[in-house]
Amino acid sequence: MSTWGFFKRRLVRLHPMVVMGTVLGACFYFFAQGDGFPLIGNVPGWKVLLAFVMGCLMIPCGRGLDIRGWGEMNSFNGPNWSLTWEYVGNILYALLFRRLPRVLLVLFVAFAAFCTLDLCLNLNVFGLLTEGRNAQMYTVIGGWSLTAEQVYVGLTRLFYPFLCGLLISRIGRFITVRGGFWWCSLLLAILLAVPCVGGEGNVLNGVYNAVCILLLFPLIVTMGAGSRLTDPKSAKVCTFLGELSYPLYITHYPLMYMQMTWVWAHPDAPLYAHVMVTAGVFILSILLAWGCLKLYDLPVREWLKVHWLMAKK
Repeated sequence: MSTWGFFKRRLVRLHPMVVMGTVLGACFYFFAQGDGFPLIGNVPGWKVLLAFVMGCLMIPCGRGLDIRGWGEMNSFNGPNWSLTWEYVGNILYALLFRRLPRVLLVLFVAFAAFCTLDLCLNLNVFGLLTEGRNAQMYTVIGGWSLTAEQVYVGLTRLFYPFLCGLLISRIGRFITVRGGFWWCSLLLAILLAVPCVGGEGNVLNGVYNAVCILLLFPLIVTMGAGSRLTDPKSAKVCTFLGELSYPLYITHYPLMYMQMTWVWAHPDAPLYAHVMVTAGVFILSILLAWGCLKLYDLPVREWLKVHWLMAKK
């Protein structure tokens, strides 16, 4: 496949929902206000419009176009920051990584692993991590702003999982487990449910993050890749979750912004109220994502496939 053909297919797969996520973020933008979002309502209209257009085009916004106050690359839809790095990974894969011999790929993986340790353990070998970060928990949190530190965090979070997954695919040796889907799901749930290890500012939390990223997550990937689904019920669950995952990821955050605003505005609300709000946001997020998938994403992608990808064939 040509490099341009690869880009076209990735754009058809990813970009329609980028536009939808930004549109939804704009629709909910003024409904999420409060002390936690200091800039909402205090920026000129032209800046809001420019940030919206750049969000739809997947162009990262710098600090000068921050219209929410969080320094995000897309103030309308925060999770776009990680998708921005995924775009970077796809571009590098098309231009460089897919042509690398295995030996060079191993070296890249090793360097990415070193950067992951540098980030998790706050070693700060390259001098890119600020004092404020070193005083916080030992985590990989960050990557959503266009500063030297945040770009380093974002690239570090991208490269090891991306390159390690590519290396696993090149090697082609997977772990076969009966009921692999359910075991992988259980392992992920356990690992992600573990709170901050040792409390804030404890290096053990960084060690735990590093072990998960460098060893346990690749192990789960090899288990999932080597296991086959033979149970029809498991296949249906897998298909549903797979179809839902990307639309949910790219559309849920405008609702999260509103939930945050409600929490800040009602600090003394009873527990049951917080439970109801959280449950409502959870249900609405799934319904919104599923509706966007069926009524918008799939039809638009099918149209683009016919009229753009296959137009010259």
